[in-house]
Amino acid sequence: MPQTDVVIVGSGIAALAVAYYICEELNVVMLTKGRVQDGNSAMAQGGIAGALAKEDSWRLHGEDTVLAGDGHTDREAAMQLAKEGKELLLHLLQDGLPADRDVDGSLKLGMEGAHRLHRIVHSGGDESGRMTVQFLLEKIRHKVKIIEHTMVTEILVENGVCYGVRTLGRDGRHAELTAGAVVLAAGGCGKLYAHTSNHPSSTGDGPALAYRAGARLADMEFVQFHPTMLVKDGHVKGLISEAVRGEGAFLQDSSGERIMEKAHPLKDLAPRDIVSREIFRRLQAGESTFLNIRSIRSFDKRFPGIASLCRNHGISLEHGLIPVKPGMHFFMGGVKTGSRGQTSLRRLYAAGESACTGVHGANRLASNSLLEGLVFGRRIAAELKNVKQAEKTSVPGRTLIKAYSVSRLELEEMMEAYAGIERSGEGLRRLTDWFRSLTYREADSGSLTWEEIELSNMVTAAGMIAFSALEREESRGGHYRSDFPVKREEWLRKEIIWERVKKRLEVTG
Repeated sequence: MPQTDVVIVGSGIAALAVAYYICEELNVVMLTKGRVQDGNSAMAQGGIAGALAKEDSWRLHGEDTVLAGDGHTDREAAMQLAKEGKELLLHLLQDGLPADRDVDGSLKLGMEGAHRLHRIVHSGGDESGRMTVQFLLEKIRHKVKIIEHTMVTEILVENGVCYGVRTLGRDGRHAELTAGAVVLAAGGCGKLYAHTSNHPSSTGDGPALAYRAGARLADMEFVQFHPTMLVKDGHVKGLISEAVRGEGAFLQDSSGERIMEKAHPLKDLAPRDIVSREIFRRLQAGESTFLNIRSIRSFDKRFPGIASLCRNHGISLEHGLIPVKPGMHFFMGGVKTGSRGQTSLRRLYAAGESACTGVHGANRLASNSLLEGLVFGRRIAAELKNVKQAEKTSVPGRTLIKAYSVSRLELEEMMEAYAGIERSGEGLRRLTDWFRSLTYREADSGSLTWEEIELSNMVTAAGMIAFSALEREESRGGHYRSDFPVKREEWLRKEIIWERVKKRLEVTG
């Protein structure tokens, strides 16, 4: 069984950040389901939030993060994110991270929803994610072993200690790899929903792998829907960055009425959950919604990727109106971690969208996701510096995986209908009953196909979201219950909710 110091599952910003900070000292293997440039990070149009303006401070950034989290944020973690994020960003910029600048050479900082000041660092206009991924990749490319087109099927655990992974390649080959530590940075779960901004590989692999390994998860009910997805013939075609509204665009209906004018003091830059619900209700009433970009000069130059996206799908920008609707965008829940990315299993760490660090609370602040991946990636790297040898251990039997008899399309439509922007107890009970009714067979990962394992991950992650949403009988951030439309001042701790959800999952198909 091959050995290495560290295995990193995933190749997004969080995974690359871990590798960036340890590749000089440790032997690192990075495993990714597709190409290393695939995934949500490379698709990110928004930039990296950081309090770099003279009038700004990391404390203000931290406060905005806490406010966006709607009473559910780990305040200390949010403040650490903002403080360390500022220092980290300055270091990366000095190391060559590309950033958009004004003619005088100063950073051109953008504005996005729920930020009180301009503090978003962009690269290439709306190409920030791709350019940041490329920057980090070039730094590690010749120092890290990158294995593409390989899925992790199982996290190896013995007596509460993680010691490696099992894998499946696109060529059908199974393998095992032991390691001194495993970092789970497998991305999000947007493909659990019919309408999403996420890359097709975002199938909830991280939470599902961790759950099967016995790790603790948290906040699975909190799903963020982005208000402005490009829509054509009722289908989502891609994301229209919040930075467009930051530059002065606004939402309107087909009659020209501004949707957010009276809905929130921040109007079109209100928190994403609020904007998404306003649009959702208009759409439910049979109206069409548009993003009015007429006030933005040289739109093609400022947002070249978005302009190209529109043209590629036959949407003319001549009249300055882009048809939009909300779609699943970001997952605030995941594998529960401490301040250094550590999980409830020794030697297993989690980062990025697979992790629940507490910084996002019930609703992520715009452009904090890339920052979180960078900050916690560096924190994990500091912990891994002492890992030099893979622990030798006896190999236990394989964990059984449930292969479900259900189509992806049916799963996506059920999640969209009952665990989407607006939820209700009745709908969630219908959804959880549907999960209980699914038929399956149990098998070890070595006898299952790529498609069967990926679908199992999707069903597992979706079930955790559904049962968690049913347990949280209130509305908070991205979790809105029409039968409990307000927050409760005192509510169950996330640990209690997870224990209840876990018990329900244990008796569910």
